[in-house]
Amino acid sequence: MSNCLRIVIAEDHAAVREGFAMIVNAQPDMEVVGEAGDGREAISLAKELAPDIVLMDISMPTLNGLKAAATLKRIAPDIKILTLTRHTDDAYMQELFQAGVSGYVLKQSAASQLTQAIRTVAKGESFLDPGVAGKVFNAYGEKSRLRGERTKSLTSREEAVLHDIALGYSNREIAEKLDISIKTVESYKASSMEKLDLSSRRDIVRYAILRGWMNEQ
Repeated sequence: MSNCLRIVIAEDHAAVREGFAMIVNAQPDMEVVGEAGDGREAISLAKELAPDIVLMDISMPTLNGLKAAATLKRIAPDIKILTLTRHTDDAYMQELFQAGVSGYVLKQSAASQLTQAIRTVAKGESFLDPGVAGKVFNAYGEKSRLRGERTKSLTSREEAVLHDIALGYSNREIAEKLDISIKTVESYKASSMEKLDLSSRRDIVRYAILRGWMNEQ
């Protein structure tokens, strides 16, 4: 069908790759148009086939999923990337979203979760597997409780700066976007992080997920 979502699967384990292909091809609105066993092959296939979505395993030989995703988004920004992992640790999450991926799915999740994720990112939205989202929310909430501090409300400018930092914009890009100086961006970042009791960029991403910013188009 001409309106099918065209998908490339990048996964170094053949059996796992075949399993994902079976799930995708069983959907009436999806088809697998190519399969890759490492990051370099994924980039090459994506350039050749111009799929709508690449399902990208994070841990692959030759070139891992994070580096492959960042490279692919530079050369083919219209292709949506949905990353796959077995790990519920969110260590890669900030870097992945900054690299331009549209979603993060656990391999052990139900098939329906994968197909939902594919349809979500196809619409230009972001997707975060509930199995990871729960840990992110709990980690942020626990951190706030341990510090025992109330979060104060942000000004509109502080929120705008924090929002764009979470989405991966540099200080210079934010300064140009908001028509303010880089020094002012840094000041807004510092004040908002202090108000919200955030200590790292990962904390900022966790806060952004809680606010729903990662689901914006």
